[in-house]
Amino acid sequence: MLVFVYGTLTDPTRAREVLDATPEFVADAVVVGCHRVDGDYPTLVPGGTCAGRLLRVQKPDLHRLDAYEGVDRGLYTRVSVPFEGPVGDASAGTVETYVGAPDALDAPGSWSGEGTLAERVQAYVENGGVVVRRLD
Repeated sequence: MLVFVYGTLTDPTRAREVLDATPEFVADAVVVGCHRVDGDYPTLVPGGTCAGRLLRVQKPDLHRLDAYEGVDRGLYTRVSVPFEGPVGDASAGTVETYVGAPDALDAPGSWSGEGTLAERVQAYVENGGVVVRRLD
């Protein structure tokens, strides 16, 4: 499975520490429909684009990434984003990425709508034409 990373996890040393294994970066990529903002940590907010990398992980690695991103503490949520790339790069045509709560990260921007951060982000992804594209 692929994860779109755009912050500290783009660094091979940091990714190795988090995954406790050598990271497998498969391509540079861009998310269209969201852009990066920086607060205490980087996050995505609606509009624009953000460059990053595609990191191949095994399903059990998602627990390590969730813990690193503070999903259980409400700092980030993991969402599935449609993927445009060669066949075989992502199962079911999606990649995972992490989106932080701007207010919790002291970052500019917001996610409008009703519900939890995860529900608001997923609704925007589904209705806003958000997609991850390989760059090579």
